[in-house]
Formats: sequence, structure tokens, C-alpha cells
Amino acid sequence: MTKPSSKTIRAFAPASVANVACGFDALGFAIAKPGDIVTARLDEQPGVHIRSIRGDDGKLPLEASRNTAGFALLEMLQELDHGGETGISLEIEKQMPLGSGLGSSAASSVAAVVAANALLDEPFSRNELLPFAVKAEAVASGTPHADNAAASLLGGFILVRSNEPLDIIPLDVPDQLHATVVHPHIEIRTEDTRIILRKQVSLAKAVNQWGNVGALVAGLMKGDYDLIGRALHDEIIEPIRSVLIPGYDRIKKSAMDAGALGCSISGSGPSIFALSQSEEKAHQIGEAMGHSVKETGLDSDCYISKINTQGAYVLDDS
Repeated sequence: MTKPSSKTIRAFAPASVANVACGFDALGFAIAKPGDIVTARLDEQPGVHIRSIRGDDGKLPLEASRNTAGFALLEMLQELDHGGETGISLEIEKQMPLGSGLGSSAASSVAAVVAANALLDEPFSRNELLPFAVKAEAVASGTPHADNAAASLLGGFILVRSNEPLDIIPLDVPDQLHATVVHPHIEIRTEDTRIILRKQVSLAKAVNQWGNVGALVAGLMKGDYDLIGRALHDEIIEPIRSVLIPGYDRIKKSAMDAGALGCSISGSGPSIFALSQSEEKAHQIGEAMGHSVKETGLDSDCYISKINTQGAYVLDDS
């Protein structure tokens, strides 16, 4: 049995924007904040034990197998210790709203495995931690998908070539690319937004979508902001999910009128992201989007940053 100690590790994992307009379940990027913090320490009892969750208004389960942070760590310990002797307790601090479209469930699982990995003297590389967090996404949405988890863990802009087998490709990011993310104060559950998606799409729309994904990747790699803007168009998902976000068309228009390269739904919503070419422009876009959200009768939060290339990290190991 692993001997308990007073050693404590805290890790932070950032929020992320998934889909990125044309890249449903295939593209994602990390932003600077918000994010989740998970504290890990060795426990006398084998297994994973969630001792507390703060910031969730009592909505999330403490049972490890039903919580993304706990499930990811269970998967990690199963891979590491088939004897089931290792015990780890977790404290989860949610710093972003649930059902926000910002990868809240992924941030918790990523922070958990990063903290636990450091606690156990890093038996896994950063890339080796990713499958544990991806498997945990099924607890939240019913489907394991890597776009949020990979972006939160690894940072930067990522392409998911395949979820099974897992194949993640980091993409170059132009230095002045900024993200503005506005979160209207409503909750949309990922599993609900997946139910309403169409099972079939026309060939013409599929071809346009493939073209946009390729163009967005090319724009990022070449640092071509104009091409990035032309590629940020969603033929398939946005028209369906946007009806769940009050005033979406007006909010998007306000972002474009303020100079955004492109604007679309972050993940499954209700958060909405816009990309731009400078910090000044990103703030102007945020003000315009926030005003449009206010006109719908909702309050909102706004987050502005460059693409976060750091990803998750250990806060301390005291």
C-alpha cells in the first residue's frame, strides 16, 4: 500500500474553446482563464476519494466514478497500479460555470491527473495523461471527445485527427491572435445539444465544412489572418445549436461589426467566441458582444487573452 504523507499538489487547468466554428469535435484551443484547480494528496484508503467540491452549488457528485476528475484519476490509477493499492484524495475548486461551453468538465479531469501525476513523481508524460482525461468526458457528455481535454492539458491550438486511436496534432498559432469569449449567464448541457444534432448532412455542406477546416489549419500555420477569418464558418452545427442561445445572431453580428475575424459558438454554448488580431480589438469586440447580450436581458462574463500555449500546470507542491 502507498504510504500516506502530508504532501499536497495543486494544479490548474484552463478553460478551452472547442469546435472553433468549422471543426466539430476536431479543433480546440485554450484560453488564459477561467479554469479549475484540483488539490491531490495521498490517502490511506485505496482508490480515489473526492473530499470536497467548491464552486458548483452542490450540483456535482462526490462519487469518483460519476465525476470527471474522479473518473480520470481512476483510469490513471488502473493503468499505474493494477493491485489497487494506491489511494488519492481530491479537492476540486470549480472556477468556471457548469454548462458554459468552456470545457468545465475537461478542466477538472485535466487538473486532477496533472496534480496526481506530480504527487506520484510523474510516472506519465504529459501526452500519456491525455487518454485518462478524454475517457472521463463520457461521464459529462456521454461521448469521449478530446478537443477540450487536449487543449486544456497541452495548451495552444490543437487538431484531433482521431479520437480512437487518439491522435492529437498541435498547430502553430499566429503571435497576435487573440480570443474574446463571452459567457451569457444561462446553462446549456452538452448532452442535450448533442441530441438535437442531425445524423446526416448534405454532401455539399460536408464539402464546404472540410474546406473550412483545411483553410483554418492553413491560416494558422501560415499566420494568414484573412484566411483564418474566411475559414471560421460553420455549415453544420452552428445553425442548429444557435437557436438555444438568446440573441445569438445579434451577438455574432456585433462581434463582426466590431472587427472580429470570425465568431461562433464555444463548444456546445452558450459561450460565444470571437478571434481577432490585437488585444485592443479583442476588448472592443468584448464590449460590443457584452452590450448585445445585455439587450437580451442576460448578464455575461467576458474573457480576453491570447491563445494559451501553456496549458495545465502545477501551482505548488508543498
